[in-house]
Amino acid sequence: MSGHPQIGHHEHHVHDHDHDHDHDHDHDGHSHTHHKGLKGWLYELFVPHTHDSADSIDDALESSTQGVRALKISLFILLGTTVLQFLVVLISGSVALLADTIHNFSDALTAVPLWIAFILGRRAATRRYTYGYGRAEDLAGLFIVGVVALSAVVAAWQSIDRLFHPQPLHNLWWVLAAGIIGFAGNEIVAVYRIRVGRQIGSAALVADGVHARIDGFTSLAVVLGAGGVLLGFPLADPIVGLLISAAIIVLLWGTVRSIGRRLMDGIEPEVLDSAQAALEMTPGVFSVPKLQLRWVGHRLQGATTIVVADAPLSAIEETVGEARHRLEHALPKLDDMVIQTVTDACR
Repeated sequence: MSGHPQIGHHEHHVHDHDHDHDHDHDHDGHSHTHHKGLKGWLYELFVPHTHDSADSIDDALESSTQGVRALKISLFILLGTTVLQFLVVLISGSVALLADTIHNFSDALTAVPLWIAFILGRRAATRRYTYGYGRAEDLAGLFIVGVVALSAVVAAWQSIDRLFHPQPLHNLWWVLAAGIIGFAGNEIVAVYRIRVGRQIGSAALVADGVHARIDGFTSLAVVLGAGGVLLGFPLADPIVGLLISAAIIVLLWGTVRSIGRRLMDGIEPEVLDSAQAALEMTPGVFSVPKLQLRWVGHRLQGATTIVVADAPLSAIEETVGEARHRLEHALPKLDDMVIQTVTDACR
């Protein structure tokens, strides 16, 4: 089967349009499957959607800057939370709170590899890394998943140890306050990271936000355990710790799938459907026999073959331009789309 050669530049970056259009665009680019009831609330809490194109940041450099800013702010919030908790450890002697403080400090530092990944993602492609360095972001997400899994194992081990070797707690009201501080600090960071991660399409940043949320509930376990001790049930602390550890492992699976899908060049079906619809609705496009999309970091790349009329080259170029224009509006995070044309006469 023969056809016209590729039309347009191989590398194409999204840009703003300031002219009027005589057609509608789907700026969302996709729709989400929503779970209902308690299951839906828990799913959205711990396995939030990766991106939200409605409020997206179109420029790749600007989105990376936004991601770095989110990491900087959240890192300082978590470090501040850790310092406050450590002060309470000094006056309470709580081993559980000390473990949670060390846990929060080490987890705050997971922002560092993601920070480095965002900076690497700004570098231009080279002869060795011809697609750029966007994949560093997904590798950082994989590292975060590993840290979360390890923290769950450590938390479970500490809980089992406290179950067989109970240790008295002092100044329990201070421990309660410190646990609440830890929960609040992590939840603020979680909301912020997840929101920015959705905006820029970063699965790794969303994973780091979920990580912070899990850490917050670990801190809350300290509160529940101390409350149980106050009520005369000394085993409340280790039992709650074990339950939290089990919940972390179960809820981590959604994040593992999200990061793993990115590393395997998986794409959300609704994103592909949006691109397909944008191409098929383009005047002059008869069909779309091939369409490929993949995430590289928090940006999209792809290739497609479209069937067009056997017309002069200028008319085909106009059709390709309109198809590319519609794709940009359907997928605001699209960086590069290679469009190959095949004329209807060749089919």
